[in-house]
Amino acid sequence: MAASELQNPTDRDRFHELAAQRRTSLWAEFWDFLKHNKKWWLLPIILVLLLLGGLVLITGSAWAPFIYTLF
Repeated sequence: MAASELQNPTDRDRFHELAAQRRTSLWAEFWDFLKHNKKWWLLPIILVLLLLGGLVLITGSAWAPFIYTLF
C-alpha cells in the first residue's frame, strides 16, 4: 500500500495490526505454500537437496570415514 492509500484510519489501523502480528517461519510458510497450491511434487525434490547438502557438510567432519564406507 502506498502512503496515500493509508489516509483512512481503518486502513491505517489494519496495517498496524498486521505489522504487529508474529511472523511465521520459513518452514511454516513453505508448508502453507505446499498445502494451498497443491505442489506436493516439490517435497521430494527439497528433501533430496537437503539430504545431499547434509551429506556434503558431514563429509568434512569426523564422520567422513563412516560415510565413505557406506558408498
